[in-house]
Amino acid sequence: MSVPTPRYERAARRAQADGRIPALSVALHRADREPWVFTVGDSGNPDHPLGPGTRFRIGSVTKTFTAVLVMQARDEGLVDLDAPIGKYLDVPAHGDATVRRLLSHTAGFQREPYGDVWDTLISPDAGRMLAELDRAERVLPNARRFHYSNLGLAVLGQMVARLRGGTWAEILTERVLTPLGLAHTTAGRPVDAAVGYLVDAYSDAARPEPPVDVGGVAPAAQLWSTAADMAKWAAFLASPETADPDGRVLAADTVDEMRWPLTTTDESLWAAGFGLGLILVPEGKRVMHVGHDGAMPGFLAGVYGRRGGDGNPGALGCAVLGSSGTAGQTNELVHDLLRLAAELDPAEIRPWRAAPPAPPAYRPVLGRWWSEGMEFVFAWHDGRLQARAAEAPAGRPPAIFEPLPDRPDVLRTVSGREAGELLRLTRDDSGAVVRMHWATYRFARLQEGFDGGPASDGPETTNRR
Repeated sequence: MSVPTPRYERAARRAQADGRIPALSVALHRADREPWVFTVGDSGNPDHPLGPGTRFRIGSVTKTFTAVLVMQARDEGLVDLDAPIGKYLDVPAHGDATVRRLLSHTAGFQREPYGDVWDTLISPDAGRMLAELDRAERVLPNARRFHYSNLGLAVLGQMVARLRGGTWAEILTERVLTPLGLAHTTAGRPVDAAVGYLVDAYSDAARPEPPVDVGGVAPAAQLWSTAADMAKWAAFLASPETADPDGRVLAADTVDEMRWPLTTTDESLWAAGFGLGLILVPEGKRVMHVGHDGAMPGFLAGVYGRRGGDGNPGALGCAVLGSSGTAGQTNELVHDLLRLAAELDPAEIRPWRAAPPAPPAYRPVLGRWWSEGMEFVFAWHDGRLQARAAEAPAGRPPAIFEPLPDRPDVLRTVSGREAGELLRLTRDDSGAVVRMHWATYRFARLQEGFDGGPASDGPETTNRR
């Protein structure tokens, strides 16, 4: 099957034309293909025409990098997500806000640092931003609801800088950009950058927007990058086990933790949520797009990876970078291209192959069991004991178990239904498993009531006509 690049190109050209975007750069990254990159328009930079290497401002996509730096620090024991920020930074106010709440935008911080920074286009440096936290409002009570805050993520970035003993940009380059090979992602504005524009709503005029250095707020919005670099980053956020198999940047389990939804962004709509620094966009049928949008004067960016779904090849990431600050088509196209990639160019179907049988100790567990009147199926696949409700939809992942060290008959549920709970096996004198308890609920081979009596022993009816 040929790669449907004409369909991708047409979608990008349509978005550029409909959105009236001076320059558009898009990229798809996936585990089983070479990256696809496409550009259309004019960079506005005469010395550096638009091409795959043209860099754009990615705005708040920067926050995903800062969130990864925070989680690195957590994994290394430098930070407790539930500790107050005042434990790590000497701040004059709001030091009770926890790291977790700041990452998920539920700490109630006002959106921007103190002052009219978007009037003056002058942002405070890191020291002044932190010193003036007592002049910034807590616009909502802690943990009340989602409220997006550049200030909150900027504070977290400066926290990491203090803990690591360098600037945020230095630490980001050393600990994330270099290990992942994101050589075209920088904090400073590169000479080959596209010009950002405000496109007039009532004519075809396009006014260049001024370049803005956000100073101490850099961890929330400073970065420049290419579509190819950002598609690769999106693939990492979606599938770190494939994009970073050695865990050089972050363990796959930690990225999984970042993707768990902590809040919805709109309580009446539930169309998007927020994890630890990541936007989560549900696509239906157990598919999720994970990443972030970005906006700065003259620029919009959409950077997302695709989780789950038929046809997903793994490490599927997309980036759409545009040089207009008002074209919503930029943020829509990234989701359209991810859908097209899975639909029109699905991953190859891998043939099933026979594998070694389950270890003798777990063979008596395999098959059908009953609990709470419901039927479950226990099986051995991919070297692990698994379980699912017999009536569960086919696409729902099973629960997966791992035995505790030196206790083969006690297993921890590591994912899926009842994650974290124990499964205990009870054997008779011959070693056969005759009963199990999962999350303390009894499992038997026959359907039983809570008193242990078989369902087939219902009372005889005596009412006859």
